[in-house]
Amino acid sequence: MSPMVTDILLQVGLILLSIFMFLALHDIPKKLYAKFRLRNRSQAQAKRHFVVGAQLLARARSRSDSSRSAVAPLAEQALAEADKAVALDPTDAAAHILRSLVLDLQGFKSSALDAIDAALSPLAAKSLSERELGDAFFKRAELKMAMGRRGKVESAIGDLDRAVELSPENARAFCLLGECYEAKKMEAEARKAYEDAVRIEPELALAREALDRLVSSS
Repeated sequence: MSPMVTDILLQVGLILLSIFMFLALHDIPKKLYAKFRLRNRSQAQAKRHFVVGAQLLARARSRSDSSRSAVAPLAEQALAEADKAVALDPTDAAAHILRSLVLDLQGFKSSALDAIDAALSPLAAKSLSERELGDAFFKRAELKMAMGRRGKVESAIGDLDRAVELSPENARAFCLLGECYEAKKMEAEARKAYEDAVRIEPELALAREALDRLVSSS
């Protein structure tokens, strides 16, 4: 081995030794490990709150035909669990979506829209699969249309285009896209969207009725 190579290896060894000494001196590996463990623990706790919240939401929905007094306590408990999940892991889109669904059930459309916006933020959206992301875009479009604000149709169409691209088997997304096109007097586009909805889900009454209406009016 040449003297030059020996000198280079010696310098590299000294640099690595200095780095290890610095890390050990400042207790950095231990701190990183503790931080990693803390994050894992927070994520696990967040998942538990999410699961409990989802179960409570399912129970609340099953009683949606009952009196409001039967639904409200379950919805409030579900929202509390969703809030805990979001606080522990704000980058998990599922917790934001759960929060949005509960708020929607409670009738708080604007707050539900804010929650779904959080789920679709760049940091949180990364935790969703393509299909889940498509379903989230559909839910946001649904909320926009339900609120009936001026200018929301165009924005909803943008979300629905993403929804059917990412989740092409979502018949309800195609159906809502048809409604948006109808609202804009774009009958050819509306008919195509309703036809796609019926192709995916032949028993979807809303899409079939819309197609019949468009045919009879043409």
